[in-house]
Amino acid sequence: MDGRRGWVVGIVAAIPVAFLLIFFLWPVATLIGRGFFDDAGALSASGVLSVLGSPRTWRIVGQTLGQATVGTLVSVLLGVPGAYVLYCQRFRGQRVLRALVSVPFVLPSVVVGVAFSSLLSESGWLGGLGLSESFTAVVLALVFFNYSLVVRTVGVLWARLDVRTTQAARTLGASGLRAFWTVTLPALKPAIASAAALTFLFCASAFGVVLVLGGVSYGTVETEIYYQTTQLLDLPAAAALSVLQLVIICACLLVTNRMRARNERALRLQTARPGRNPGSVVLSAITGVTIALVALPLLSLVYRSLQTADGFGLGNYLLLGQVAGKATTVSVWTATGNSLWTALWAAILALGLGTLTCYVLSRRPRSPGLRFGLRLFDSAFMLPLGVSAVTVGFGFLITLNRPPFDLRTSWVLIPLAQALVALPLVVRTLLPTWRAIDPRLQQAAATLGASPWRVLYSVDLRLLRRAFGLAAGFAFATSLGEFGATSFLARADRPTLPVVIYRLISRPGVENLGMALAASVVLAVLTGLIMLTAERLGGENAWI
Repeated sequence: MDGRRGWVVGIVAAIPVAFLLIFFLWPVATLIGRGFFDDAGALSASGVLSVLGSPRTWRIVGQTLGQATVGTLVSVLLGVPGAYVLYCQRFRGQRVLRALVSVPFVLPSVVVGVAFSSLLSESGWLGGLGLSESFTAVVLALVFFNYSLVVRTVGVLWARLDVRTTQAARTLGASGLRAFWTVTLPALKPAIASAAALTFLFCASAFGVVLVLGGVSYGTVETEIYYQTTQLLDLPAAAALSVLQLVIICACLLVTNRMRARNERALRLQTARPGRNPGSVVLSAITGVTIALVALPLLSLVYRSLQTADGFGLGNYLLLGQVAGKATTVSVWTATGNSLWTALWAAILALGLGTLTCYVLSRRPRSPGLRFGLRLFDSAFMLPLGVSAVTVGFGFLITLNRPPFDLRTSWVLIPLAQALVALPLVVRTLLPTWRAIDPRLQQAAATLGASPWRVLYSVDLRLLRRAFGLAAGFAFATSLGEFGATSFLARADRPTLPVVIYRLISRPGVENLGMALAASVVLAVLTGLIMLTAERLGGENAWI
């Protein structure tokens, strides 16, 4: 890239880097650093070393890696066929199904844990399987969360691949399976690698699901950090576990970046969506069964929300306008308004920062040093997905409490924390398609005298409009359902909807549980509407 374009890229990169340094690396490093000091304030690594030498620690690390690995493999194996059916086929209700499979991904993890617990308990619909508090139960819940992530990440790119290359292979005598293996799959590898990396990070950092479904037998690094920090106030232990978590994340990102660097290339994108392929009956059947299983916990949640002391009815929903005694200080509808407001600001921030980040990452420098720098830049923006929400939340409280960033009592903390969670999702939604844009289109526009900003507007953004709609939907819906960091930062008088749901679940009483289930259904409906709206952004001619 020439000097002028290099300056532009540098200035653009500085904005998201500054955000990451101030609102992620600084709080996390400060909290971890405190774990290396004893009660007298002297530097000491004894507490950290004792945790690293404990067999319990390595058992938990093994459980974390095992659950994340199996959850990722199953999610990818089911998600790739789902991506083809939901994005490369055309049928009535397609957008509704896309929105449906997106709902689990942004539901509060504690709510999903409770839904699966009721589904798999002895009195539940699937109680006869004997899966309560088992490894299988945790993996099923992780796949429930991450199925839509694989479907969308892979499907958005798959729908835009030029089918003429596959048709040419079939014309030359290749079977459908061989054409997929030799032509389509190599083109999809960057998107599949991105989806697998995100899924692994989400599985490895799952909190509420493991806390509810795993019991005492299936803890993870995330739940152990929570236990050591909130129950024992043992910062050295939390610091050691946070370091282990970062090592796992960095190793995952290193492998993923190497895979993506080997397989990434410009692809031929088409403007017309493909029609139905008669040979996709098996894939459609697999996807249909998977969607039914994804819908089952949601149906169980709705069923239980309609159960009251007087039988079936809307009694739990009629209570949502009331303050639930000691459980909450505001009504569910007030908390819903708080959630929508903070999620809107978080989505705007995440979309803006994500666009700047993807602009930088979509560059193709010739220098090996610059290419390595871009890989590091890419990995840095994945870190918030794998770091404990407890670490981030506590880090905010102990760093952003004095000038020039005295935000401890401000509502702004919550959108900032939610934007940190949504930012990697925006990047992973936009980046595979942005990188697939043929650079010759950009070069041609620049040769005709277009400035970098003109090239960005007239070439890149026009080809990315549909991906932008999906990224905006993901950012808004994810922020709406974010629970981990928000639970530590939300003020008592301005809780968000997930926080209120958790408080209701934590309080004994049939009425509190009924309100929590009804509020969870409200959150699920809001999420589905948001994702359905995102699907419609740009319309059928979004890719022109």
